[in-house]
Amino acid sequence: MKKVGLVMRKIQFAEAQGPRVFAERLRDIGRELGVDVVFISPERHVSGHDWLPGYEHEKGDLVNYDVVLDQIHAHQIEHVIYTVSGFTFLKMFLPNSVLFPHSFPDPALTGYEMMKPFYGIVDKAIVQTEFLRRQLNDVFGVSDVDVIPIGFNESLAERHFDPTAVVDNRVLWIGRDEENRRPDLVLEYARQNPDKDVVMVFGGERYKESMKKYDIPFNVTLQFALSQDEVFALMNSAKVYWSCSKFDTFAMPLTEALAMGKIVVKPEHPCYGHISSRHAFAGNEKNWFELVNMAAASPQKYSADNREYAFSKFSATVMKQGYERFFGEWLK
Repeated sequence: MKKVGLVMRKIQFAEAQGPRVFAERLRDIGRELGVDVVFISPERHVSGHDWLPGYEHEKGDLVNYDVVLDQIHAHQIEHVIYTVSGFTFLKMFLPNSVLFPHSFPDPALTGYEMMKPFYGIVDKAIVQTEFLRRQLNDVFGVSDVDVIPIGFNESLAERHFDPTAVVDNRVLWIGRDEENRRPDLVLEYARQNPDKDVVMVFGGERYKESMKKYDIPFNVTLQFALSQDEVFALMNSAKVYWSCSKFDTFAMPLTEALAMGKIVVKPEHPCYGHISSRHAFAGNEKNWFELVNMAAASPQKYSADNREYAFSKFSATVMKQGYERFFGEWLK
């Protein structure tokens, strides 16, 4: 069985959010395609938090190269997918190295200036959206880019879909307590709309502590580190799914929300251009609250169009087909 190393940060493997879900999905697809995806992460100079100085960021990753290379060599791996731009130098040792970015040098993101130099070294990448493929080409001159979605779990989307369980005034938001994700906006919306049942889901347990700095309105429920099963069950119960981030690389909950037939309110930023079905409405800080209220007031409990669009564009089946083509060419 051919081996492929998947290099991510320790914290990305540890938490029940996008990167970990992607890793497990890729490993499962690999097994089906006869590829052994081996998880690799630095065990040194890392912390349980994202933002401690000197830890977990691109410059901090550089001090972990020997740790990562030791693991790669121990498994006799020649092909590597890395998700953190700080590991771009792996291609000095392993020519068959591919970036799958979990972040991107966009001015809206923390670490923008730090990431940029590493992207100048990238020569091959996999991204989730056409927007990111264009950015890699236009901004960094990377033309060898495959677009493969992180497919949602179709069996969960089928099993949990039940329009009779939709709560008409429930608005769901999934994100992190980070400035880019704008949890403050969601709390303010809830404050101004006491008739709404607002549910906020955070990927890691660590956000229990950081959310204590906010005054949480009575109509907001906070949830932390839910399993995929729990996310889909909760998603089914919501009438509206709202994303108000400044920028997103993955936007996984948005594709899952489409798959569950949610009426979606999203940002106008072009990185969300692939979320473009009939009942997906783009807005900004000036009109989001109004858009969310209009979506909640819709006579439709769910959108069959959104669901059909998601299954055709973002399902696990589409992801598997993408990696079947990619591995077939790359691992020759």
